[in-house]
Order: sequence, then structure tokens, then C-alpha cells
Amino acid sequence: MPELSQESERPRALLPFGSAEVTGPSMVPTLYHGDRLVVQYGARVKPGDVVVLRHPFQQDLLVVKRAAERREGGWWVLGDNAWAGGDSTDYGTVPEELVLGTVRFRYRPRRPDQRSPLALLRWALSAVRPVLADRSASRRLRAR
Repeated sequence: MPELSQESERPRALLPFGSAEVTGPSMVPTLYHGDRLVVQYGARVKPGDVVVLRHPFQQDLLVVKRAAERREGGWWVLGDNAWAGGDSTDYGTVPEELVLGTVRFRYRPRRPDQRSPLALLRWALSAVRPVLADRSASRRLRAR
């Protein structure tokens, strides 16, 4: 199940940022289907960060997961939605070179039915949010 429907991976540039669009439910409630992401490529990954990575078995497929902890051989990554699957519980640790970058912001696009001034105001106040590291990821890891 793909996690990112599009991704503009950039070679080393002056500003190593790119964008991606989320598909699938594996990061609910942090990220939802249709959310757009601002990704910082080459950023230092810390436990709890939401990261974009290449799938270990299908490297043309990009996924977004939470880096739970560093283990021998790479990162142990988990989805925030335990029922969705498709994380390290299925494919093990992800080598460092497959982790492309860290998600910094999510942007929820405006729906076509959001036309009233109140709906536009609510959208504007909640559309762009930083994606923060979740320090409880290691607790969830031990529970599995």
C-alpha cells in the first residue's frame, strides 16, 4: 500500500526541501489521506521524527513513517495507526541510506465545499501545522 502518491525528490540543492502527498491511513491521526508534506531531505533523523523513506523491498515506492528507534542495521519505523500495518513489524529495520528526509510541515488543502467565510477561516487556522517528533514512539514499540 503506497504512502506517498507524489514526491519531488531533489538532488543536493541550496534549499533541500521538497513536497509530497500522503495516500493511505497508516499515519492517522498525525497525517491523513490527501495531506501535503514539506520534507527536508538529508536532515538528521531523531527518534520520534516522521520520515520519508524508500520501501526496503520496493525502492521505487516511497512511504512515510515515524522513526521509532535506531537499531543495528538502520531505523525501526512505525505507522501511527497500528491497524494499518506496512512498517518495520512487516519488513524489519530500514537501512540509513533509504531514509530520505524528515517531514517538517503538513498542509491540508482546502476542500471545494469550504466556501463560507467561517469555513475559510477554520481552514486557514488549521491548514498548515508543523509535524513534531513524538517521544512516545519507543513506548509503542515496546508494546508491540
